[in-house]
Amino acid sequence: MRTASDLLHDYQHVISELVLVTGSRGVFDVEVDDRPLYSKNTTGRHAAPREVLTLFREQIAPDVEVYER
Repeated sequence: MRTASDLLHDYQHVISELVLVTGSRGVFDVEVDDRPLYSKNTTGRHAAPREVLTLFREQIAPDVEVYER
């Protein structure tokens, strides 16, 4: 849930929809517009704190200003 909260906090002005899908066996995959951003299955580990947020910033929104805290 922290990942979703971080994304919504920093990019609430550009995210139109965020969907959390429950899974089984510890699945943790993050996709943006059907493009994989992070996969626990691929990396073999859970994402570090703010790792997905950093990947989003670098790969999806490098030119987007973070929403003021």
